Amino acid sequence: VQGSAADINKKAMLGVGGWLAQDAVDAYIVMQVHDELVLEVAEDAVREVSDELCRRMAGAAELSVPLLVEAGSGVNWDEAH
Repeated sequence: VQGSAADINKKAMLGVGGWLAQDAVDAYIVMQVHDELVLEVAEDAVREVSDELCRRMAGAAELSVPLLVEAGSGVNWDEAH
């Protein structure tokens, strides 16, 4: 299960990275930590990036159960959680 989750997360990360590279959004992936992606995003793009990030991560794999995705934002790790 853990390996499958890692594969799904990598697929999601590639999709998000490709979207960020193609769409002139002021954001980039900083790192991946376990099942999370950490991004640095311009303040005026937080909502757009958050919505698209959740959509892409939730759709990274077709399963019989939904992939639940949450996003948070803040100026540091603590605020984002």
